[in-house]
Amino acid sequence: MNALFIGRFQPFHNGHLKVIEEASKHYKIIIIGIGSSQYSNTIENPFSDIERKFMIDKTLKERKIKNYKIIFIPDIHNPPKWVDHVLTIFSDFDIVLSNNDFTGKLFSEKGFIVKKTLLYNKERYSGKIIRNKIMKNEMWEELVPKEVFNFIKSKNGEERIRSLSR
Repeated sequence: MNALFIGRFQPFHNGHLKVIEEASKHYKIIIIGIGSSQYSNTIENPFSDIERKFMIDKTLKERKIKNYKIIFIPDIHNPPKWVDHVLTIFSDFDIVLSNNDFTGKLFSEKGFIVKKTLLYNKERYSGKIIRNKIMKNEMWEELVPKEVFNFIKSKNGEERIRSLSR
């Protein structure tokens, strides 16, 4: 069985990593869908699709996770047609892994099995929380894999996020 796991990964954090580590044990392939892939340089989406892909790839390769594929899923801002849009990009999956109720509802309505994943300390591992910590100059290093932290630092990502919040 192949599983689809969609997120914006702004940034890819330890909660995302735990979901993928667990899923990699149970599914042949995890299709990682980078949602809102056309957006970057906004406070909600500070990193580009290529930057997000790099963060995920680097992290998973370091952990020797090989059974994944990354796809880009741009928004179309049309919920009734969104799942069909996703299927035009990639359709070789049997189950959708999602804790987003709206995403789950849309895929369920199209006949897909939707499985909620364990939430790994959602109060800590949230892209929004991490971006807020960066904006406030608070500690955030332990919330993301070291590869992501190093990448964001190397791209001056902290300053990018702060400048987008002004």
